[in-house]
Amino acid sequence: MVRVLVTRPEPGASRTARRLEAQGFQPVVLPLTVTSALLAEATVGADTVAVSVTSANAVRHAPKALIATLVGLQCHAVGKRTAEACRAAGFSSVTEGPGDAEALAGTIAGGLAGKTVIYLCGRVRFPVFEQRLTAAGVHVRAVETYDTKAVDYGDAEVFAALSGQPVEAALLYSAKASAALASLIARPILRLLFENTEFLTLSARVAEPLDAAAGRRIRIAPQPDEDALLALLSQPR
Repeated sequence: MVRVLVTRPEPGASRTARRLEAQGFQPVVLPLTVTSALLAEATVGADTVAVSVTSANAVRHAPKALIATLVGLQCHAVGKRTAEACRAAGFSSVTEGPGDAEALAGTIAGGLAGKTVIYLCGRVRFPVFEQRLTAAGVHVRAVETYDTKAVDYGDAEVFAALSGQPVEAALLYSAKASAALASLIARPILRLLFENTEFLTLSARVAEPLDAAAGRRIRIAPQPDEDALLALLSQPR
């Protein structure tokens, strides 16, 4: 049975593990990042016409009082999972984007020029979404609802999580997790566990921190969503 390392934080890690088991793979859960809520608030002005969300974590970690002030606005979610989280939080009008933050910005920018959009987001994020909207004349108010930090594992902890056995594949959802995994691979005592591992990443940006360590063993999902990522496991190697 193919052993697949799941590196995303909970609760997503357990959800992904269940999907892998259903598809006949053996999940090995080792979250390389952890998310935590931040104090966050926002004032909705007369020119505020929408909310944008590029990560489900931004909604899950947002204070209920903050969400209550925003649920009446049009909500633009980056993709399916994030849209589901927005609806679960109480947003009644949610549009589902193409799955990529930059593409979402391109989709919504034209209709929002001169208006203000509240962007629920993490402290750690790529700037391209905000940059593209700003360039189109949209006023973006970033409201950071959560932070993401790498988990510092000792060698013994990694060995225990992997049962001292190599993994055939590793799933990477963020550049921060990729950087953390690259750091683990660099440790001589752990290197053999990843000597033949294929690294499956959500996007080219996520893959970048692993370039030096993994090279040709990196494969990038054709679409930045989990369905496309997991589909790589069943494709010829």
